[in-house]
Amino acid sequence: MQSRLTVVALSDSFESFWPELARSAEAGLEVISEPQRAGPGAAFAFLLACGGAEDDAPDALRQVLAAGCPAPAVVGARADHRLAVELVRRGAADYFVLPDDADRLRDWVKDRAEAAKAQEARAELAESSRREFDFSRIIGRSPAMREALEKAARIIPRDRATVLISGETGTGKELVAQAIHYNGPRASAPFVEVNCSAIPANLLESELFGYERGAFTDAKRAKPGLLEAANGGTLLLDEIAAMPLDLQGKILKALEEKRVRRLGSTATTDVDVRIIAATNTDLASAVRTRAFREDLYYRLSVFVIHLPPLRERGDDILLLVEHFLDLFTREYGVLRPELGSEVKRQLLLHRWPGNVRELRNAIERAVLLSDGGAIMPEHLFPEPTGVSLAPGRQQTGLPFPAPLREIEDAAATEMVKLCNGNKSAAARRLGISRTRLLRILDHANREPGTRPGR
Repeated sequence: MQSRLTVVALSDSFESFWPELARSAEAGLEVISEPQRAGPGAAFAFLLACGGAEDDAPDALRQVLAAGCPAPAVVGARADHRLAVELVRRGAADYFVLPDDADRLRDWVKDRAEAAKAQEARAELAESSRREFDFSRIIGRSPAMREALEKAARIIPRDRATVLISGETGTGKELVAQAIHYNGPRASAPFVEVNCSAIPANLLESELFGYERGAFTDAKRAKPGLLEAANGGTLLLDEIAAMPLDLQGKILKALEEKRVRRLGSTATTDVDVRIIAATNTDLASAVRTRAFREDLYYRLSVFVIHLPPLRERGDDILLLVEHFLDLFTREYGVLRPELGSEVKRQLLLHRWPGNVRELRNAIERAVLLSDGGAIMPEHLFPEPTGVSLAPGRQQTGLPFPAPLREIEDAAATEMVKLCNGNKSAAARRLGISRTRLLRILDHANREPGTRPGR
């Protein structure tokens, strides 16, 4: 048998190539396993040269594929349509007749080399992204956080499963979504994010599905939607509860059929996209009030990951504080400030309605204001803040033991003083309405003899 496996390595410029000949599939695989022989930066294409023995080509192709070689192109001297069909059916990438197909063969080799280089670049990007977006960015040792991350790790390889990530604003939903994507089988494919609450309802459909030229007044040219842009990868639908009801039905149909149709088009496009949805809203309650489609809710909630609020994570707060202190002292080139026990206590008592995002901003501000010295409470919680702080952050003159009404009156009065007279801020920090605060203050300011009974 005269058939030989020829390995062709192309240079980065695609202007020259160096063929290496092997008289058997095994010998050819030795060449393949030593890419350095082709020079730095080279890519590979594989050719099976028949050497005039076209009748032996199918058997030679079988041996080559059995030896583990990627599908080669077969090169022969005989123009035979049936042979070409048979070889492609058996696994050949293509069949070229020389010298007539010399230009086609050259283009094929270049295309393979470019594809190999693109694949290598995607692999390098995926590996870099794994390091950048791994779970080490998500700091926490509390049981609730460990449970959430363990669930996220379990779903990573199941890249066709839809994931719903729930949690308050600032709990790290986007970080978990990125970790799921960049550590899974789709890491080298696109990760596309859309915030459903940040795009006007009348534009969200065209962003997701795309549009054809002339679909509406300003559609000067066709534009693919984000579902097409994420093909092969992951689409994160953040704040999905803000999606209009009519668009929810179209998203559900796209998920089930794995096809999308651009606005103004009659044709559909197949898409292979993993959907990760994120919400800070209780979708089950939204379903009961008919603010969210029940069928879409069940489609999205195949696998639910709930991220706990920071106030329920205990000492995770201090772990995050240490992380952000290191981060911002490096970023701003300042001395690392001291963190006293009283400040730590106040950090743990704070309710953190903005969660990790609020904590990050507070530590950044404290690093800048402390100027290398000790962090003080006012660096973390400038007044008036208008946000809910845990009680006990400052010493007050509350009466105790005392009747409950007297404690309530004193607490309201002290909180208004603490907020420099800002009654709205005081009401928020007390967790009551401004109207109720005004009633309590009115009762507290009356003379004891004129106070009505409860």
